[in-house]
Amino acid sequence: MRSIRPLLVATGLVAALALTATACGPSEDKAADKPAAESAGANGTGGGISADLAKTLKKHGVDPEKWKNGEWKNWDKNTWLREAKDFVNPVIDGLWKPERMKSAKDPAKTMAASDFSGDQGVTDPEPAPVKAAPEDLPYHEHAAPVGKVFFDSPEGSMVCSGTVVKDPKNPGRSNLVWTAGHCVHAGSKGGWYRNIVFVPAYNDKGKSAAALENARPEEIAPYGAFWADWVTTSGEWIANGGPTGGEGAPYDYSVLHVKPENGTKSLEETVGNALPVNFDAPEISQISAMGAWGYPAAAPYDGLIMHKCIDRPGRLSISPSTPTMYRIGCTMTGGSSGGGWFSEGSDGKLALVSNTSIGPATAGWLAGPHLGRGAQEIFTMMSDKFAGR
Repeated sequence: MRSIRPLLVATGLVAALALTATACGPSEDKAADKPAAESAGANGTGGGISADLAKTLKKHGVDPEKWKNGEWKNWDKNTWLREAKDFVNPVIDGLWKPERMKSAKDPAKTMAASDFSGDQGVTDPEPAPVKAAPEDLPYHEHAAPVGKVFFDSPEGSMVCSGTVVKDPKNPGRSNLVWTAGHCVHAGSKGGWYRNIVFVPAYNDKGKSAAALENARPEEIAPYGAFWADWVTTSGEWIANGGPTGGEGAPYDYSVLHVKPENGTKSLEETVGNALPVNFDAPEISQISAMGAWGYPAAAPYDGLIMHKCIDRPGRLSISPSTPTMYRIGCTMTGGSSGGGWFSEGSDGKLALVSNTSIGPATAGWLAGPHLGRGAQEIFTMMSDKFAGR
C-alpha cells in the first residue's frame, strides 16, 4: 500500500486529503417502500437476459431480445422505466468502447443551476472561486478510487464522476460506488438511465484526446469497466429532482453495486483501495477543509483529466424545508457531478462526506448534499443486500 502526501494547506491548517492505492494492471429482493430510500436492481449479466429481467421488460411491453439488441435506445415514456423495482442494466458486451467513452457528454442541465446564494434558510456568502487543479499522474497511484460513471440518456451518452467506497459487510471486497442521484435517474420528469458503467482511474496517464487515439486499453481503463447491477437513490430525488436540481438537490446521492465486465475480483481488490463514508460529519463550522474530486467535462474542460478543488465549506439552503447543503469554491463544471467530497474525520482519517450535485453556470462554486440518516439508510440497504457476496 502506497501512502500519498497531504495535498494542500487550507485556511492555515493542513488538510490530510491523501489517497492511498496499490499499483496494479488491467485487469429477488423487493424495493424498499420507504420514500427515503429507493432501490433498483438489474438481474442480467453477460450478454444474456435473465428470467427476472425478461419478466420486468415484458411487463412494460418490451421484448427482451429486442432490448438486448438495441431497444434500450427507445426513450418513449411507456418504456422509460421509472419505479425502483423496474431498473434494468444488463451488460452489453463491447458497448462502452474507448471512442464512445470520449464522446460522452456532461449532464450540464443539472450543473447549470440557478444562483441559490440568496438568503433561503441558512446560507453563507458565496465563496470565492477556487481554481481546479489537475490530479497528479498516474491516477492509479494518486487517486485510484476516483473514476468516471458512463450512462445513456435520451440526450445521448453522458458522463459523471464516482468513488469506490468501503462496504462494511464485505470488508476488503467492496463493489460499491458512490455518485449523484442525477447520474442514475432523471428525477421527477423521467426514469432510470441505462448502460451505467464505472471506470476507475479513467485515462490513467492524463492523455489528451489526440494521444488517446492510439492509447492502449489499460491506459484508458487501467482496471477495466464495472457495470451496475443494482442501484439505490433517494425517493426525494425521484420525486423532486429536476433539470437544475430543484428541491431534490439536497438528496442527490446514489450508491451503485457493480460487477466487472471481465474477471471475478471485486472492485476494491482490483483498485487496491476504497474510502469509508462518514454519515456523522461535524457541523460545517468545525470542518477546516473539504476536497472535491472529479472529471469536469463542460468547457473549458474536456472530461479527460481528473481535477480537484479544496476549500473550507460553507452552507447553502435550497429551501427552508430541505437540509442545508455544503458549498465550496470550485471552477469544475458538468461531468464532475457525482464526484466524491472528502474530509478528515475525528479519527484523522479521510472519508467521503458528500458528492458534487449542483453549481452555477458561471462555474465558481459547487454544492453537495449533507449525508444524513436518509443517505445512511440507502447505503446500509445496499451493504446488507450483498452481504457475503
